[in-house]
Amino acid sequence: MQSITIATRASQLALWQANYIKTKIQKLYPDIEVKLNKIVSKGDKILDKPLALIGGKGHFTKELEDAMLNGEANMAVHSLKDVPTYIPDGLKLAAVTKRKDQRDIFVSHKYKNLKSLPKGATVGTTSLRRQMQLSKLRPDIKTKELRGNINTRLKKLAMGQYDAIVLAYIGLKRLDLLKNIPYAKKFKLDDMIPPMGQASLGIEIIDGDKKIEQIVLSLNDENSYICAKLERDFIDRIQAGCSAPVACHAKISDDIVDMEVMIGLPNGENIIYHKATALKSNCENLGLQLASDCILSGAKEVLKKAEQITQKQYRPERL
Repeated sequence: MQSITIATRASQLALWQANYIKTKIQKLYPDIEVKLNKIVSKGDKILDKPLALIGGKGHFTKELEDAMLNGEANMAVHSLKDVPTYIPDGLKLAAVTKRKDQRDIFVSHKYKNLKSLPKGATVGTTSLRRQMQLSKLRPDIKTKELRGNINTRLKKLAMGQYDAIVLAYIGLKRLDLLKNIPYAKKFKLDDMIPPMGQASLGIEIIDGDKKIEQIVLSLNDENSYICAKLERDFIDRIQAGCSAPVACHAKISDDIVDMEVMIGLPNGENIIYHKATALKSNCENLGLQLASDCILSGAKEVLKKAEQITQKQYRPERL
């Protein structure tokens, strides 16, 4: 019997995702034994400051990639939104699973939705992208850093540390956590544009391992892969990290690809927004085109300013 080892983060959601892929593989290839190599990533260890201040990239992927390069795993399962556009030599992003609901969701123990929050209310989020769009929608509320896994974030909400928090809907759905939340309201995609790759899983393998690649390709969804590539092309061209205040979303309907992107400051100012459409058969440069449009509109300068603001906001005061 052939054996395959999947590298995965050790969080509850990551294990759900890895087991989901494990089950898919075992159903398609019943003679293959699938094991999990559970790893604690750098992003899971450092919880006392925002991801934007940790430095470097791949906070949730590096240790999993190292496991593959060291022969300790045949593949890694990631939340695609956490995968940097740079893939280390010797590895390959081989498949993207079918996208599920990409929307973010507002959750609270006191208020029904974002509109019902009183002036000055505190909303928790770990994402500069969400901060940007929340500030654009409700400039009168405050956003506060929120780190930790999903259960930790929900516990902080229940303890009254926040009036509301914003999370990815798909994580709450997969872990069946919505039933314990009094108020939950999904955002419209027009109001809260998702990040690159949200609600898809990315499967990374050792480049050149044809047997593993054949297995993984059976899990790939063509349209989701195309959309992910366009979004990753955009992020790569503007040189934005996973935690930058950047939103991008591509979708395919009836062989038409629509893509929209947004860049701005975390406080909702200096917003740059562009969108474009192409035929699916001729869309390969859509992400790069939108990146060029944004750069001409000043995206590089806005991203640099956003980084400076974030560094200044969280820099310890001198004694």
